[in-house]
Amino acid sequence: MSRRGNPDLAASESLRLLGADPAGWVPPTAGVDHDVAIVGAGQSGLTIGYALRRAGITRVAVLDAAESESHVGSWAAKARMRTLRTAKTLVGPELGNPALSFRAWYEAREGTAAWTALDRIPTADWISYLTWFQRQVRVPVRRGVRVLRIEPDGQDRIRLHLRRAGTDTVETARKVVLANGVEGTGGPRIPITTAKLSPAVFAHTGRQIDFAALRGRTVAVVGAAASAFDAAATALEAHAAEVHLFSRRGDLVVARPGGNPPSPAVQDVFHRLPDAERWRRRFAFAGSAPLDSVQRATAHPNFHIHLAAPWQEATESGSEVRVRAADGTHRFDFVIAGTGYQHDPRTRPELAAIAGRIALWRDRYQPPAELRSEHLSSFPYVGPGYELTARRPEDAGWLSAIHVFNAGASQSFGLPIGDVPSLRSGVPRLVDAIVRDLVLADLPRTKPSPAAPASREEYAHAVWKPETVAA
Repeated sequence: MSRRGNPDLAASESLRLLGADPAGWVPPTAGVDHDVAIVGAGQSGLTIGYALRRAGITRVAVLDAAESESHVGSWAAKARMRTLRTAKTLVGPELGNPALSFRAWYEAREGTAAWTALDRIPTADWISYLTWFQRQVRVPVRRGVRVLRIEPDGQDRIRLHLRRAGTDTVETARKVVLANGVEGTGGPRIPITTAKLSPAVFAHTGRQIDFAALRGRTVAVVGAAASAFDAAATALEAHAAEVHLFSRRGDLVVARPGGNPPSPAVQDVFHRLPDAERWRRRFAFAGSAPLDSVQRATAHPNFHIHLAAPWQEATESGSEVRVRAADGTHRFDFVIAGTGYQHDPRTRPELAAIAGRIALWRDRYQPPAELRSEHLSSFPYVGPGYELTARRPEDAGWLSAIHVFNAGASQSFGLPIGDVPSLRSGVPRLVDAIVRDLVLADLPRTKPSPAAPASREEYAHAVWKPETVAA
């Protein structure tokens, strides 16, 4: 049977049964605008904002640089895959409330038979669902707000320099959560061989690309993970003349349906593993491409894969790029780098002023020579509550007020933080850490409520009095 319904009614009823949001229990702090400021209103920022309110933290600001709610996170702007790469059954923003889940929303619109037939969640449907989710849980978002600079205010609080519609303002927060996606503490990872190419002939998959302009042109894609294959397929579907994908490895790592998924138990305790074990596991990680992404590209006869073909040099000459790779020389009209992201805070404009005070993995752990990686060593060393840690003890107080719930925490937590799999356990852990810190910080200025004045009028008649026995 294919049942359909109204997802709004089910969601509102579930929220009614949960009861009203708890009253805000955090006492106001003079000179502070927000108890928590969340940077980013994608799936992570919305989920965190909702979870904080249900925890009784009400002075929360959710800031997002996008002007329109149609750009939830980077899904509409830069996601080129047709479907999410994760299983449709994973717990997402709903955090245990089934009426707020993607499944409930999808079945109400399309029916249970459609859900059963669904392999993975279509990207367009996920964007629509997140927009619906925000409306149901009523997380207010201030859009078009860009964070220019983050710095301490001298009292273990954080000062945010913001820009909205050309006007700059400064606001303060006791806690800041960076929920700003794959570029949260860094930016695109640009291969050194392509670093000097101009935007006329080069783009990273993390940037918007005019694929229509690639019609009839010969395109090179550097990288062999998911984003590289999705970009290659998008260029082919835009009628590029040829697309050549280059892999450093001698074979592809293809994620096939029914493979062995990571153990949720290991993921949940990854941050508690010794540094050496965390490093070893992350060093061994190899980016993969989903089978359907590979098949989407290889369906085109003008698609070519170059294995064991790292680039040695790329030079721009007029309107073309000349490439010297391990498998020979080539000429292309345009180059796309699907090479992922780096997470060095020094490269992130809003963190640049404090980057030198943030502890990186290189400050906490030195791997053996055979496991050295400049890429991994540049990740921030993140604490168990997703908080930044300090290189020097005197900075520990205010830096721990900045929490990293984005891909920059991946080296410390072992999975892409901010992706759907990280929400189930990650958001409750983050909220628990924020609640703990605020409670402990406020203990000196909060006192237990005084006991009510003594009075027996309500119960005096029920007090037992032993009978007096005459002598």
